[in-house]
Amino acid sequence: MRVLIVNTSEKTGGAAVAANRLMEALNNNGEKAKMLVRDKQTDCLTVVSAGDGWRQRWHFLWERWRIFMAMHFSKKHLFEVDIANAGTDITGLPEFREADVIHLHWINQGFLSLSVIQKILQSGKPVVWTMHDLWPATAICHYARGCQRYKERCHHCPLLPGGGSGNDLAARVWNRKSSILRVGHISFVACSRWLEGEAKRSALLKGQHVSSIPNAIDTRVFHPMDKTEARRKVGLPEEGNMILFVSQRVTDERKGIRYLVEAVSKLVERYPSLKETTSIAILGGHAEEVAQELSLPVHALGYVSDEQTIVSVYNAADVFVTPSLEDNLPNTIMESLACGVPCVGFAVGGIPEMIDHQKNGYVASLRNSDDLADGIGWVLSQADASLLSQNALRKVSRHYSQSSVALRYVEIYHQVLAQKQFNI
Repeated sequence: MRVLIVNTSEKTGGAAVAANRLMEALNNNGEKAKMLVRDKQTDCLTVVSAGDGWRQRWHFLWERWRIFMAMHFSKKHLFEVDIANAGTDITGLPEFREADVIHLHWINQGFLSLSVIQKILQSGKPVVWTMHDLWPATAICHYARGCQRYKERCHHCPLLPGGGSGNDLAARVWNRKSSILRVGHISFVACSRWLEGEAKRSALLKGQHVSSIPNAIDTRVFHPMDKTEARRKVGLPEEGNMILFVSQRVTDERKGIRYLVEAVSKLVERYPSLKETTSIAILGGHAEEVAQELSLPVHALGYVSDEQTIVSVYNAADVFVTPSLEDNLPNTIMESLACGVPCVGFAVGGIPEMIDHQKNGYVASLRNSDDLADGIGWVLSQADASLLSQNALRKVSRHYSQSSVALRYVEIYHQVLAQKQFNI
């Protein structure tokens, strides 16, 4: 079976990482998978560029300009929404014509437009769409942030100036998406059961098939290694406890750094002994902007793209903390667990599906820095570290291995192919 995985970027962002891992998993399990991207970043032969770099740049700029206008020229939410009003027609590419199944992933920021998605459906090719956030089930937002309008019809969007209107940008994009989905069938796959539930509540996806399959991880890459050796490799202190926080942009409000700052302050109050023996490693950009706010020494590692270095950073940690306020199925938790490192996070999105409370980590009440501090303290001072690590590895082996995820997707592919043949 020939599968074409379509994603904006080859490597940048969680969706790109997940799409790449799925391509590798499918190829390792006897399928023929290629990846089609706007931003090709390596010389990998199974990843193909959609071409016309200047044109794709124009599509991105044109979309941002239209959003900028709708925002009354405010940058406040400029990159929190997508309208897919411009994009590249991929239906004429040889990789598209050769594929048995078209598998969409994260296709925003000027890569695929709604018109192109309509052409994909009109081509007659079976389409699977993995949802890495809520955008396919809403009008313009990727995370609803408490808004429930997508359950009936998007309008009066809280991300638009003045809360939008009955015929605002969100309402118009909703109508466009709705018209496309009324005449075309897509098999939607959410990366978590939480996102599956949210998608099924969307009026936009009424009548569409929605299921959930977690992302895959290659345990040959992400695996446990000697902690002392790992710390030497990335220049971290060989002695003491290490708390790890990871975010592409550390100051992203959605990633909850403010709650980590509060939790660390409470942690050192409750566990005075930890103050002299514990430090924090931050992997991601803009770490220096928050380093002075934390009550423990901070090691700002910056943004790192080298996979082996990232594996060493995880293995250097005693606990990985993800105080994210909205998330689907974070690759970072999966990567940490695969390295045998327990995780602490809030009970939001798909996080409780990954962290088994007090088995491979600690699930804290949402936006509760006191409980977050309790979780970090429990892992570092009370729990059986060896047992937590074993449970973490067992979780990954059972739920996120390449073979198990690939087989579940192959089943979906066979279903959409059979359905297409039956309809014909």
